[in-house]
Amino acid sequence: MKPGRFALLFLVVLSLLVVACAPPATPAPAAQPPVQEPAAEPTAEAAAEPAAASGALSGEIVVGCAHALSGPIAIYGEPIHNGILLAAQQINDQKLLGDATLAIVCEDTAGDKAQAINAFQKLINQDKVVAILGPTLSNSAFAADPVAQEAGIPVLGSSNTAAGITDMGDYVFRDSLPESDVIPNTILVTKDKLGYSKVAVMYGNDDQFTQSGYDVFAEALAGSGTEVVATETFAKGDTDFSAQLTKIAALEPEALIVSALAEEAANIMIQARQLGLDVPIIGGNGFNSPKLAEIAGPAAEGAISGAAWNIGNPAPENQAFVDAYRAAYGGDPDQFAAQAYTATWLMATAIKNAGSADPAAIRDALAAITDFPSPLGTYSFDANRNPVHTPVVLIVKDGKFQVFE
Repeated sequence: MKPGRFALLFLVVLSLLVVACAPPATPAPAAQPPVQEPAAEPTAEAAAEPAAASGALSGEIVVGCAHALSGPIAIYGEPIHNGILLAAQQINDQKLLGDATLAIVCEDTAGDKAQAINAFQKLINQDKVVAILGPTLSNSAFAADPVAQEAGIPVLGSSNTAAGITDMGDYVFRDSLPESDVIPNTILVTKDKLGYSKVAVMYGNDDQFTQSGYDVFAEALAGSGTEVVATETFAKGDTDFSAQLTKIAALEPEALIVSALAEEAANIMIQARQLGLDVPIIGGNGFNSPKLAEIAGPAAEGAISGAAWNIGNPAPENQAFVDAYRAAYGGDPDQFAAQAYTATWLMATAIKNAGSADPAAIRDALAAITDFPSPLGTYSFDANRNPVHTPVVLIVKDGKFQVFE
């Protein structure tokens, strides 16, 4: 199949998907895109088995979805959930799996490790899923992914960026660029353009994502010859950062580096500006939610982050995804929706190429995917089941993410 056809498929009418999904929080599609003639071939091209293999598939093929649909981490989980459902609708409309139907069964992890483990166990033992998409946080992945590994069920995370995720086993994949790929590029680009020589650092020390982000930031700053004048920590759920920021402001750094999830990051921005700390604030993947600017308001202006996706990317695959998401949900997608949407297409393509609902065959076909045209760019897995595509650096302007130039 030619990659150019990928764009046409996103404009296909969004029809009813056979989806079993517990959480009520996901909005129903608000509008239908114009009816188009469906393309003759399935959406994406992957290396491995021939497309005709999907003819061996029939019935309902159940894939699990385990994400944070409640609690503070739902600011990431809800757009992920939306991206999965949008992709699954298109997959079924296009009959990518031939006579088979992709069914998504969802469980709410609430961003909790124990709940993530329970969700994986239910999906595997009761729902008999052939694969799992999720979970939302790296903390949850380190807790729950071994359950899938032991059961021989492929799991594909679309928002897990901490170091060591895929080291848990050969059934563990992710399509979210790890911080080790994103952050060094962010420091390289921002140091070159802003010319800072001394910075302060803040990070959450009780979360594997924010801790891992700090570790990569520290290494990248050292490698760039940047002086770190202060390193301050906080915990998830903290709301008062005045003590740390007061110490930092007294040292007059030229930039503030923050490894945090969006809610804590937004409050740090607000309080930093209140204290007169008007330096650039630079972060990693935790910044990449529209909620950052919603919570921080004007204090988020000028915030810079490394990212895996840019809504303004003019590639047809990306713009077709953005248009379809807007039509379905009445608002813009974020990076997490784009990664989840791509993950769903990757998993469905692996099932098609395997020509089987056997999890081991799906795992092998997933690992073999290369040069997949997607909203993230031309996508491949490396030998360690990590994503291969190029990161970008974004800045908040007028409350929206734009490419930092």
